Amino acid sequence: MGIEALPPWFIDYLPGWMFLALTLLLMLGFPVTFTLMGTALAFGLIGFGWGFFNLLPLRIWGVMTNVTLLAVPLFVFMGVMLERSGLAEELLDTMGMLFGRMRGGLAMSVVVVGALLGASTGIVGATVVTMGLLAVPTMLKRGYHPELATGTVAASGTLGQIIPPSIVLVLIGDIVGVSVGDLFMGAVLPGLVLVGLYILYIIIAALVWPDSAPAIPREELEAAGGRSLIWRVLGAMFPPLFLMVAVLGSIFAGVASPTEAAAVGAVGATALTVANRRFTIKILNDVMYATMQLTCMVFIILVGAAAFGLVFRGMGGDELVRHFLGGIAETHGKWFVLGVVLGLIFIIGFFLDFIEITFIHVPVLAPIIIEFGFDPVWFCILIAVNLQTSFMTPPFGFSLFYLKAVTPPEITTGDIYRGIIPFVVFQIIGLLIVIFFPVLATWLPKVVFGN
Repeated sequence: MGIEALPPWFIDYLPGWMFLALTLLLMLGFPVTFTLMGTALAFGLIGFGWGFFNLLPLRIWGVMTNVTLLAVPLFVFMGVMLERSGLAEELLDTMGMLFGRMRGGLAMSVVVVGALLGASTGIVGATVVTMGLLAVPTMLKRGYHPELATGTVAASGTLGQIIPPSIVLVLIGDIVGVSVGDLFMGAVLPGLVLVGLYILYIIIAALVWPDSAPAIPREELEAAGGRSLIWRVLGAMFPPLFLMVAVLGSIFAGVASPTEAAAVGAVGATALTVANRRFTIKILNDVMYATMQLTCMVFIILVGAAAFGLVFRGMGGDELVRHFLGGIAETHGKWFVLGVVLGLIFIIGFFLDFIEITFIHVPVLAPIIIEFGFDPVWFCILIAVNLQTSFMTPPFGFSLFYLKAVTPPEITTGDIYRGIIPFVVFQIIGLLIVIFFPVLATWLPKVVFGN
């Protein structure tokens, strides 16, 4: 049966039926890659016939030969290697002592360490697991409420999604066609805004519910030593700061591209592991194996998404979405359309992983929104901040799963879900701040790169 035999109401909206089929299959739990590729093949045959298979190899070849995407395995290697270096343990211990004299100080130190690890690794899973193993038992032992302890760790671990070097920024930049260096620079201030909002919530919680976030006893702080503690803090902060300067500094100074800077970061993380006397052949083998697994997951989804995008655009899907959003813009204005798109991404984040949203929805929505006159760097940062919530929102928030796997048995899933709600609210507040003050995302790229 040819396409001419299909009813007109089906042919006219073929991209919409394709997108609906993909959504339903994903909701039913089918593997993402096979769902993307299977949907693309089925609708490609309907829309283009067997000639579709002449186009697909060229599209996949273009994806696999993209030099920018080489940064993904290198940044993954850097993050996994740094996680094995043992630097997080010293950071959490010393920062906890530094902030411990205040109520909620230990939770604030977790946020700061999460930001530093995010800027050093960019891998949410590694950061959440590491801090879940180290920080949650310590916070519970010192009298913190389970909700505050788990919520702080789960939220802080996701900061690597927005604070550069972030893998999601590399992927979004490549998909939208925006300089990754601009995105790294533009994400700095929004990332710091989120850090400040998390700390603000902890301060509020400690004032309203003093028993939920007690201070560390003075005797213990005095035993740590004043001057020696400062040197310990400086010593613990030097490695991640050194790695940040090596990676981001080489990009911002124009010395290296993001891909080359990722290689610098991989070498730097290995050197820090050697300096910390944690490097072994077994660790190197484990890091390379984990890097291979994560990289293969990203690229196999990317291949499926490339096939899906080829069919969707070839059948006029872009025009269908552009016509739909254009009609909304004529009635309610382009800012309403922006709100609809960001709201859609937020809701989808309850059910899909950030990689799936990045590869499926961003290529369709981003070009249309940018055509409305919005700044590309600013909009990409909004997407990244929005996608960060996908790690924290149940039922499929991966940060929550990672944390539940490593927390003590007395911590329930309900404790984690209740603890994350205030941080999701403050995350949305941070997103609104970046929306109403675009200069937060555009000022630094203009100052540094003159764009």
